[in-house]
Amino acid sequence: MTLKSYFSQNTNAAPLAVFRVLFGLMMCYGMIRFWYHGWIETLYIQPKFHFSYYGFEWVKPLGNYTYLLFIICAVSAIFVAIGLKYRIAIITFFLSFTYIELMDKTTYLNHYYFISLMGFLMIFLPANAQFSVDNLIRKQSYQNIPKWTIDAVKLLLGIVYFYAGLAKLNSDWLFRAMPLKIWLPSKYDLPLIGDTLMHQTWFQYAMSWSGMLYDLAIPFLLLYKRTRGFAFLLVVVFHVFTRVLFPIGMFPFVMIASALIFFDASFHKKIINLIKDLFQNIRPSTLVSTQSKYKFRFKKPIIAFLGLFFVFQLAFPFRYLLYPGELFWTEEGYRFSWRVMLMEKLGMSTFKIVDAKTGNFFYVDNKDFLTPFQEKQMGSQPDFILEYAHYLGDHFTSQGHKNVQVFVESYVALNGRLSAPYIDKTVDLYQEKESFKPKHWILPFNDDIKGL
Repeated sequence: MTLKSYFSQNTNAAPLAVFRVLFGLMMCYGMIRFWYHGWIETLYIQPKFHFSYYGFEWVKPLGNYTYLLFIICAVSAIFVAIGLKYRIAIITFFLSFTYIELMDKTTYLNHYYFISLMGFLMIFLPANAQFSVDNLIRKQSYQNIPKWTIDAVKLLLGIVYFYAGLAKLNSDWLFRAMPLKIWLPSKYDLPLIGDTLMHQTWFQYAMSWSGMLYDLAIPFLLLYKRTRGFAFLLVVVFHVFTRVLFPIGMFPFVMIASALIFFDASFHKKIINLIKDLFQNIRPSTLVSTQSKYKFRFKKPIIAFLGLFFVFQLAFPFRYLLYPGELFWTEEGYRFSWRVMLMEKLGMSTFKIVDAKTGNFFYVDNKDFLTPFQEKQMGSQPDFILEYAHYLGDHFTSQGHKNVQVFVESYVALNGRLSAPYIDKTVDLYQEKESFKPKHWILPFNDDIKGL
């Protein structure tokens, strides 16, 4: 099959419509859940200082207006779900959610990144072609859409899974069962399996290897019709089990719902009919004509742009190869690469403020500036340590201190290893600048972790 013939293929719009509904509803629930638990206050309003992503230092919490930002995000997600002013709604959702994600690096999670990417991708997809309020407004619905628009969602999901599996091909995960060997015994209180399995070495290795095999295989099992039902059962069991074991929020449910897009259109038509039956008392008076095929405007530029988007997604996780040192230790190129729950990394960093001329110094109590969650994240991540050092330097300079230097004595334990010195304590971090260059002041890792 040639590319031209592939991009000319059409398929029923029902799978993308169902995906849109489920995605919008889950995102709205996620915003409400975040508010309900008080995390807006504790994560974005209470802290005196917020860690920023390099290049996005201008993205900051908006004080009490941060609540309004979450409202905008939730409302736009509902509009996406029902397909009302879809294009405006999905753009608004993408911008508001991504802004929330960028406000504080402390809250980084792989699935937040996934949601931003999926929101961005959906801007270019005709997810409102069928079963949407926009159909009623336009008095027109579409039976079929380009096949590649649904395949684009499948491809993004496949990248997330497959790259997560590749990341597990490392010696710590496969041959030391780390960090599961640390985490699983803490789940001893789980009914039935807590006492009997969680502390068993064989079970910890079984979980490590099965997790790797699952991530590598599941995209292909979902693509193949004969294994799709079994694969979806695996998706449900795997994500429900990981949700029971680990506090990973909405991610398991997002991935379970997203996996439905691999099923045929007949399956999604049944879901649409079920939803219609639930709201059978609400009958729109507007007659909607159904067109056989969606007319895609700017098709070639959009395909070319999304092609570049996916090339970037395939290449970006491998940027760590440009940096020296052990990835798990330096974390240079670690984020945004689908490395999910691969490390147990604990650190303690003590900062010393020095007058360069007199040599007088004092130590900083991190609790005066950071929340416990921020301090935990900062203790073992070098870009956090550098940004915090600059914050301290600016703070004490503004307080009237002269010739400020900032040094840190830092120790980090990685995946059950003994704590080791992490940062060169002779380097004045206040003079070091954040960049994409390797951080020469990270001390070497005195071990070897083999793998991708």
